[in-house]
Amino acid sequence: MTMDDCGFSRLLWRYRLGFLCVVCAVLLMFCRPLKLSAQSTSAPIAIDDTQRVQENEQLSTANVEASSNSQARGADAQSKKFSTTKSESDQPLAETEKKPEHRGSIVVAPLPISSSAIGTGLVPILGYIFPFSKNDKTSPPSTIGATGLFTNNGSRAFGVGGQLFFNEDTYEITAGYVRGNLNYNLYGIGIAAGNAGLKLPLEQTGQVFRGEVLRRVWRRIFIGPRFFTGSSLITVRPNSGEGPPAPADVGLRTTMRSLGLRAVRDTRPNHFYPTTGSKVELTSDFFAQALGSKYSYQSYNFQFDRFWSLSKSRVLAYDLFVCNTGGNPPFYGNCIYGASNELRGYVAGQYIDRHMFATQLEYRLSLPKKLGLAAFGGIGQVFPGDDEIFRANNLLPAAGAGPRYQLSSKYHLNLRTDFAKGKGSWTWSMGVGEAF
Repeated sequence: MTMDDCGFSRLLWRYRLGFLCVVCAVLLMFCRPLKLSAQSTSAPIAIDDTQRVQENEQLSTANVEASSNSQARGADAQSKKFSTTKSESDQPLAETEKKPEHRGSIVVAPLPISSSAIGTGLVPILGYIFPFSKNDKTSPPSTIGATGLFTNNGSRAFGVGGQLFFNEDTYEITAGYVRGNLNYNLYGIGIAAGNAGLKLPLEQTGQVFRGEVLRRVWRRIFIGPRFFTGSSLITVRPNSGEGPPAPADVGLRTTMRSLGLRAVRDTRPNHFYPTTGSKVELTSDFFAQALGSKYSYQSYNFQFDRFWSLSKSRVLAYDLFVCNTGGNPPFYGNCIYGASNELRGYVAGQYIDRHMFATQLEYRLSLPKKLGLAAFGGIGQVFPGDDEIFRANNLLPAAGAGPRYQLSSKYHLNLRTDFAKGKGSWTWSMGVGEAF
């Protein structure tokens, strides 16, 4: 072999070695991401064609196995994800959803009653307090309810009613209907008749309806019309004959009908248990024969309530009530002392006259366990004319106290029990809500 042949042979081997190095570099680039065990840093540089074919087959097999393993791992991950999602979706709704909040509050109160006027018995009350619209955060809560009366002297009655606040505290609608019979005593008209203590037992059977619609006209001032209609029959119950004279309409069915007006300014944050604010109210009712009423007369009532928060659990409340009657009313159309908690401590109907005022102060204390206490005192008078007002001998003072129990924590609605002492009389009464 010549030198040229030897040089050409060496050059040819160099080219072969360079080609093999390029092929090995390409294979290493493809094999590195798979992290195959076939990789070795000590692999020989020069290998024959048979070895290259075997290595290519091994690499292909390893690539296929790696792809299968990757797909299997993906399938396992998806299976685990689906299993987790399914187990979460299978959880009970009580764990994944909040319990719905009740819109209102139901109040049930069977109230015992013991009154010198209508006897001893039970006054069952069923009420529902609720927001008229769940999107209305301004209007006070509305109230609908029903009540009854059963006493041992034969008095029976039932009634339904409601008071609705809506349209961002723009409108207020109040309506009520009562039907039944009341057995009570008539003492006569004036302070002297009430002090005498002579009683005429009467039974009054009938029905009444009252409704009113108020609209807010400026800030917290509401004004609107009101309507009243009712009919009744009064009869005299058996008696000893010693008592005041019988009223003129005994034995006759009487119809009463009126149109009126009511204006009120109310800044109390809570109507059921006010802690601050005030309420000023003026009502007028005009009974006229032109409306179908037997009697023609006028009735005017003024009430002012003020509340001060002494602390988180203590409230001081003040009440002033003034009543005036004009025209020719029946005896039950006059101002009645002791009615509507004006004042507690007196039998409703013992003192009746054309004019009346009553004022009282009450201290209210909230205690743990939904309990509470209240103490109150006041003074008032009935009188036939302005020249007899504030006569010391005719003033009617009263004082008392009683426990409270919270029927609705959401609205702070209390069950009230009051023991009160008046001038020559005392009363025990229960009610839902504060006296004023």
